Amino acid sequence: MRSICSLFKIGNGPSSSHTMGPMRAALIFKKRYPEATRYEVNLYGSLAATGRGHLTLETLERTLSPQAVVIRPHLGVFLPYHPNGMRFEAYRGEEKLGEWQVFSIGGGDIREEGMAGNIIEDGAEYTNEKVYEDTNMTAVMDWCRQNGRTLWEYIDLHEKPGYQAYLKRVWETMKAGVERGIAAEGCLPGGLKLQRKAAQYHIKAMNYDRPMRNRGLMFAYALATAEENAAGGLIVTAPTCGSAAVLPAVLYHCRQNYGFSEDRILRGLAIAGLVANIVQTNASISGAEVGCQGEIGVACAMSAAAACYVFGGTIHQIEYAAEMGLEHHLGLTCDPMCGLVQIPCIERCAFASERAFDSNVYAMLSDGRHRISFDQVVQVMKQTGHDLPSLYKETSQGGLALMHENDN
Repeated sequence: MRSICSLFKIGNGPSSSHTMGPMRAALIFKKRYPEATRYEVNLYGSLAATGRGHLTLETLERTLSPQAVVIRPHLGVFLPYHPNGMRFEAYRGEEKLGEWQVFSIGGGDIREEGMAGNIIEDGAEYTNEKVYEDTNMTAVMDWCRQNGRTLWEYIDLHEKPGYQAYLKRVWETMKAGVERGIAAEGCLPGGLKLQRKAAQYHIKAMNYDRPMRNRGLMFAYALATAEENAAGGLIVTAPTCGSAAVLPAVLYHCRQNYGFSEDRILRGLAIAGLVANIVQTNASISGAEVGCQGEIGVACAMSAAAACYVFGGTIHQIEYAAEMGLEHHLGLTCDPMCGLVQIPCIERCAFASERAFDSNVYAMLSDGRHRISFDQVVQVMKQTGHDLPSLYKETSQGGLALMHENDN
């Protein structure tokens, strides 16, 4: 597995697969053919179906400018390797200089068909270099037991120098996103005309006593980052943009309302990265590939594991918390209204943050022993995602996505 830093990409929302991935691909292609006078981009699958709502078209035009850009969404056409397919073409006048087919596989990563790792452009702070020999949670826990180490020590002993500084930058970006979000008001961009709610929830929560206050604050923190993402603000993939609000909400809550140290929060962040790394290695974090269970479900698992570590959980309790966070999101569809990362995405982040915290509490009250392992749930999630029809995987062709059409 790669470094956990590869999971946490700092960038602008609203979608890691629809904005971050295409932007990175466009930058690489533009660098390859700087003499081009015109670029053409063909979009397939989910990118074609919901690209407009996810700002894919605007992102590509802005990235490839000032040259002329022609974008062609091929609705209903899915390339076999991955649902988020792109084909770039570069022209100088009528002469075709070259073309490139690439896929946005989730979390801001891009990959060519058949390649082992993801494409990393020059200057990136994460690489394809193998950092971890172990590829599942069972193997990681076996290593910890055999060596008398914690999950945090496992990460620290395997990662390369400098990873802590990057995680600190990630955490600072997450905190800033929450704090901007709880101060902001107004309408989110897009056809839904959705009002921001984080500020209202934060103010109202402060007027309650515990536990109502704590629950309200958690909702406010998650809404804050989710709304920042929907508005195109600076956020961190965790593991994606659409699910980026869950982990910051849980960790910010632990820091602000329980007083845990910054160092402990950063270690919890590292454990969250390990959980997502295992899922990405063995399944997927792409809503277009496995539905929202791969985004919100994984975000909940990451956050549950992080919280359980912060509160002093054992390796078995941490694994149990992560397992519950993912298990209870199995089968969750990705069906955004108007192709926007707003309904149901924003509320899902809020509820998943609370479910992550509950998974932590439930695991902490147990001895950590349970029947279904985290690794087994990851495999079930992968199979369930492949069994879901494409209309429930980020295409806005089924489920809740149809409600807006019915309203009109």
